[in-house]
Amino acid sequence: MGDRCTSSNVWQHLRVPVIAQIFAAVAAALHVVIFVMESVVWSKPAVWQRFGVASQSDADVVKPMAFNQGFYNLFLAVGIVVGLIIGGGEGEAIVVFACLSIVGAAIVLATGGRKYFRAAFTQGITPLIALVLTAVL
Repeated sequence: MGDRCTSSNVWQHLRVPVIAQIFAAVAAALHVVIFVMESVVWSKPAVWQRFGVASQSDADVVKPMAFNQGFYNLFLAVGIVVGLIIGGGEGEAIVVFACLSIVGAAIVLATGGRKYFRAAFTQGITPLIALVLTAVL
């Protein structure tokens, strides 16, 4: 009947090289920093101004959205960290999924126009490097 796909063999061929794991870990660290900025210290003018928000009243309006977005970033970072800790094919699959999600989010951010290109590049480059290294090494 052929080979069955089980959790023990589906991911056995996936290998994330150590150098790719390092780039993924850097992406996770950056996303924890973004979480802190968006969800913990958003009320500070120096923080919301970094995100292009013009006034305290605008920052107050955007605060619930920033809070939520910060947690999205945290969850992506946690995915990478958990995947690195679990290791093996299953853990590496989690790392790849989280990196793909971050790259996808960076692409979506870049579609917002030129003013978002730098942020999109900053957020997306390290997980993209991790994915490329995983594909070629």
